[in-house]
Amino acid sequence: MSVRELVVLGTASQVPTRHRNHNGYLLRWDGQGLLFDPGEGTQRQMLRAGVAAHDINRICITHFHGDHSLGLAGVIQRINLDRVPHPVTAHYPASGERFFERLRYATAYRETVRIAQQPVSADGELDRAKGYALTAHKLSHPVESYGYRLTEPDGRRMLPERLAAHGIAGPDVGRLQRDGELNGVTLDEVSEVRPGQSFAFVMDTRLCDGVHALAAGVDMLVIESTFLDEDVQLAEEHGHLTAGQAARVAVDAGVRHLVLTHFSQRYADPEEFERQARAAGFTGELTVAKDLLRVPLPKRR
Repeated sequence: MSVRELVVLGTASQVPTRHRNHNGYLLRWDGQGLLFDPGEGTQRQMLRAGVAAHDINRICITHFHGDHSLGLAGVIQRINLDRVPHPVTAHYPASGERFFERLRYATAYRETVRIAQQPVSADGELDRAKGYALTAHKLSHPVESYGYRLTEPDGRRMLPERLAAHGIAGPDVGRLQRDGELNGVTLDEVSEVRPGQSFAFVMDTRLCDGVHALAAGVDMLVIESTFLDEDVQLAEEHGHLTAGQAARVAVDAGVRHLVLTHFSQRYADPEEFERQARAAGFTGELTVAKDLLRVPLPKRR
């Protein structure tokens, strides 16, 4: 059975705490696994969360600050140690090529798996895989940073009552789906559009056009909310968002499930992030992320 869920490996920002590891997020998308921003300690968090190296098909790094990338060395070495049977593609800002190379070859190990490096240098589509297109948009942070979005193509949902009305059943349904027409009956007459699912990952950034482009209409938005609203000036200075800002982005974008993460260690009460997000007007499903949490994507519209 296909699974689409977010596995949260770490939720801290620059400084980890007793309860929050540095960043790390695995998106399970049917048979694919996309690992986002593997910070320090990600390999051990994977073990605790039941995530294997074999689960990783793609690695997406938003930017090269340590809390988003220092775990890359261990993850790549584990992929090779476990002899993952498929190639792994890595996306990261092209300006950070030297950092990726240093992390990839931080120590000696035996390479057994092909790591395909696909650096990101502009907004737009990066790749198409079975079940989704992957795009990137530039964000606003002191170092070059990109957010990522998965979009599933729209499909068709067959309507049994209309099929029955036209006497179409059994193998004829498949023929109609394949050919678009059968004995004068078109596919549009017996089906409707099934909107594809979508997911966006937005880390370390001020408000900018890229944030809104990534979030537009997604089923799930995973977004940093490093600061609470009373520290909005600090957020702006350091290139981050507050809980209220992240929530207002979600409201404007029509997001169905908002996942807040990347919390500063200065705050002791995680529920305050939820309170501020609700006060900003977000009424959809809301998760204040914690380590090792699993968050399923919303059911199809």
